[in-house]
Amino acid sequence: MELVSGELPACKACDRGALVPFSDFGGQGVPIHFKAWVCTNPECGFNLKIRNGEVYVNEPVMSGTSHLPRTRT
Repeated sequence: MELVSGELPACKACDRGALVPFSDFGGQGVPIHFKAWVCTNPECGFNLKIRNGEVYVNEPVMSGTSHLPRTRT
């Protein structure tokens, strides 16, 4: 697969969506870039996530509406 600068990779699972990267922060507040990739086609739902050095494929995707933000002190 060849990536053109600024283009997102096509989802090979559905051939209709693109894979978008998500970043997060580790336990010590260090940024983790490209921690997950998710297909933009909601009917597809393909996702790839890295957690504790392990790769997970097609875990359930949740909306996040029930998530309570952490309070920073």
